[in-house]
Amino acid sequence: MSADKRALLKQRLQNGEMNLQPLTFPQRELWEASPVPAADLANHICCLIEVRGAITPRECEAALERVVQRQDSPANFRGRELSAAQRSPEAVEDLAREIFHEPFDLVQGPLYRVGLLSRATDDHVLVLASHHAIADGWTLGIFVQDLVTAYLQSMRGVHDALPVVPLSYSAWGAAERAFWQPAELEQRAAFWKKYLAGSERLWSELEGPATASGAHRRMVSHFSAELAEAARELARRSGATLFSTLLTAFQIAVSQWTGADDIVVGTPVANRSKQAVRETMGYFAGIVPLRARIERDRPFAASLRAVHQDVQALGDAPSPGHNPAFEIRFALQNHPVPDVTMPGFSAKLRMRSTGTARFHLACEITEEGGRLEVVWLFRPNLFPQDEIENLGRIFEAVLAGAGRLPESRAAALKI
Repeated sequence: MSADKRALLKQRLQNGEMNLQPLTFPQRELWEASPVPAADLANHICCLIEVRGAITPRECEAALERVVQRQDSPANFRGRELSAAQRSPEAVEDLAREIFHEPFDLVQGPLYRVGLLSRATDDHVLVLASHHAIADGWTLGIFVQDLVTAYLQSMRGVHDALPVVPLSYSAWGAAERAFWQPAELEQRAAFWKKYLAGSERLWSELEGPATASGAHRRMVSHFSAELAEAARELARRSGATLFSTLLTAFQIAVSQWTGADDIVVGTPVANRSKQAVRETMGYFAGIVPLRARIERDRPFAASLRAVHQDVQALGDAPSPGHNPAFEIRFALQNHPVPDVTMPGFSAKLRMRSTGTARFHLACEITEEGGRLEVVWLFRPNLFPQDEIENLGRIFEAVLAGAGRLPESRAAALKI
């Protein structure tokens, strides 16, 4: 933080304009495991909302103000009518990227930014960008739900404020800190140290300032509807979830790709077990380490049964700016993302994977109609794109082979 911003922060604290809140545990993980400054673009999360309906910028801003009041989360709003040359999908993506990439002022705020791009009076794209410190993927779904609720109420002539959330993010953070006293933390730490004992980093010899800096590259591929349905059917037959099935195939694929037999990946969990916070915007998500010891002669079905979902990560100290327990992130984006369709109005949210500076490699899967969208995020100074393309082919082959013959040995599931 610059000297000017430090002085401004001090002044606002002294005159009562601002109050400091201790970091929540997810915020601490974000800050402490990130190799880039807090204001870096890697800490932005983003989405697009395709809106069909005759709305005006003023109506949208009024609805947004009601969401802000409900959530106590200030936001900046801008409306923009697009020219004919700016209405193509590619041009809209470029404009959205400008909104996504504009830095946030962590002292001045706000940390939510909303842009309304109007292609016609009844065709709009709402762009939402926020800083990860105050939002997660679940938050984006809540934002859509609250914004649409506020707008539809206005259409019916109801202008009352939205009900306040049952539990604010700051109140949740205070309750978490009160619960996680040293004795509780030590008990959990003992479990995770034992669970992760002996695990090795895959690319430790390559880690350093160069590999921890710079933006991730993004590559998008798809698994066909047929393969996606085969994976769902495999999960049903095995009494497992789609997540467990995809994760098992992914870990086997990474093992084949790297030659390593001990694979630890981190996966986000919503961390919203209490009903009171399922309507609250904020950064609740935690990252859980999932460890697989790949036995090449073990059938895929047996490997699937062995997959366990755990809750929190601890590990030995890595190189500065690198996650302490794992280098790979794997996620099935299945948090609530409501699509709204009614006569004269519809809203559809579409996530935009932006990467995170805390991991070298990420695979994020989203159900997209019948098929699966697979987004790869990777450090180009560690992995050439053709290597990531090869990993994608291995992953697809493992999943397809397991769908055909669940009792196939891991070593036989190859391209």
